[in-house]
Amino acid sequence: MSQRMNDVRTDVPSTESPFGTGRTSASRRVIGTVIFVAVLLAAVAAVYLLTRGGGGAEADMAGHNHGAAPAADSAMPVMLTAESARRIGVTYAPVLLGPLETEIRTVAQVTFDETRMKTISPKIDGWVEELYVNYTGQPVQPGQPLLSIYSPMLVSAQQELLLARRLTTDVADGTPEARSGAAELRESARRRLALWDIPENEIDRIEQTGEVRKTLVLRSPVGGVVIEKNVLAGQRMMAGDALYQVADLSKVWLEGEVFERDLASVRLGQQVTAEFESLPGQHRTGRITLIYPTLNPETRTARVRVELANPQFVLKPGMYATIRVTGTGPGTGPESVLSVPRSAVLSTGARNLVFVKRHDGVLEPRDVVPGLTTADRMQILQGLTVGDTVVASATFLIDAESNLGSALGGMANMPGMDMGAPVPAVAPGDKRALDGTTRTEPMPDMPGMDHSQHRE
Repeated sequence: MSQRMNDVRTDVPSTESPFGTGRTSASRRVIGTVIFVAVLLAAVAAVYLLTRGGGGAEADMAGHNHGAAPAADSAMPVMLTAESARRIGVTYAPVLLGPLETEIRTVAQVTFDETRMKTISPKIDGWVEELYVNYTGQPVQPGQPLLSIYSPMLVSAQQELLLARRLTTDVADGTPEARSGAAELRESARRRLALWDIPENEIDRIEQTGEVRKTLVLRSPVGGVVIEKNVLAGQRMMAGDALYQVADLSKVWLEGEVFERDLASVRLGQQVTAEFESLPGQHRTGRITLIYPTLNPETRTARVRVELANPQFVLKPGMYATIRVTGTGPGTGPESVLSVPRSAVLSTGARNLVFVKRHDGVLEPRDVVPGLTTADRMQILQGLTVGDTVVASATFLIDAESNLGSALGGMANMPGMDMGAPVPAVAPGDKRALDGTTRTEPMPDMPGMDHSQHRE
């Protein structure tokens, strides 16, 4: 043994100090340790840059002629044992073919039915003598008195009517032309008062009594609730002034916002269920009467309108409601589509990915084209067929494992990274004979390896 060590020492030039202090061997050990740490840090940095998928790492690698490393989202097949799948919570689900009913839920607000609103304005100038409907929210009936008005124009029209009536009586025995002219004047006077919204019974009363009244009553042409009042007693009013606004609340509108992606499931005449906080346990049903032709560019939503009956006036404009719409897009009713659990599809922004379980147990990544989405399922337009089995949960973990394998596989083209070399069966320096015995060969001198202490 001593002779062999001496032979080895004579093969390698001695670098020991002539003074026998051993400082050169210690320096070798320090240099070797530093080199090992530097190589380890370089390897860790390379793995980090490759797996983060950043543009900087790709730019650095582009200048070397070693082949480009795969991107972080270039997923590779993953082999997963049953025990590993159970441990990380992986479950599987089949691809189903059948109807896919979608339910759209959105918030809506009760508003007035614009077709049942009426603005009451006078057609003549005058002064308000007395108000009979004098506060907002007051209910009114058709023909109910709203206010009494004094107008010189009305007084003149009454006088003309009475003159035409007397003329008709005076020419009763006259020529036919005279009688026809008097009757025409009388009808003209009556028509003028009627065009100013004076009721016919008021006009008849003027003729019967023969008296000119200073004020006349303006009545409501519709029934409903006063939602706006812009008149006071004694006020001067002009023709066309909006004195009252009356709304019929026996029917109301619900207006809600539907996202752009859900518009394919909404159509006119579709039945809608509405729930109100003020009516717990009660549901109201109506139908969509309008889908607005424009889209809000900020919220990417379109407004839909639902008409609801309100016989007891319990629905008040301004109330909030939750409406539910059963979708009628592709895949509903008698139609059938492919669908998978919603959690099976992993969307990265650039692609939509699922992992398909093959017969050999390998999880293969596959790009798909999604369609309609419900609360728990997603339609698949391309990429899958009936009978496929996909990963239904823990898809993100599988994708991370797949991308990691892709990144490490790309390191084979880096300098000094020969990933294709076979792994040795035994460690260096450990040679096993065919008979099973083991003999140890001395290792050659390397930087940082001091064999001076092995001298005999």
